[in-house]
Amino acid sequence: MKTTIYGIKNCSTMKKAFDWFDTHSVDYVFHDYKKSGVDADTLARWCGQAGWQALVNTRGTTWRKLDPGLQAIDGDTDAIALMAAHTSVIKRPVIETDDGTLLVGFDEAAFAKTFLSGAGE
Repeated sequence: MKTTIYGIKNCSTMKKAFDWFDTHSVDYVFHDYKKSGVDADTLARWCGQAGWQALVNTRGTTWRKLDPGLQAIDGDTDAIALMAAHTSVIKRPVIETDDGTLLVGFDEAAFAKTFLSGAGE
């Protein structure tokens, strides 16, 4: 299973995720959306699966520094535009597998269930 971890390299939560994946010998590709961005189609797919509310980090410093007009998200279109323009507002990590699994945020139990389950389950 191909696994992509999306996030920002210099983030403490990302470092915990990398450590978890490395400790459990789970192969992954890292996509730094601070440097490489993330396209609107990917953001739309994520919103369709997890909902924009799960993806937008309203507790971070990037969110708090935004103009209130930008914070007034009224659905997927607004959220996608905001996340594309301000990638630091996307909750980290976002983990996507080629079988369609999407995990948002650092959750060791969800990681274990997804990546450490037996192949026949």
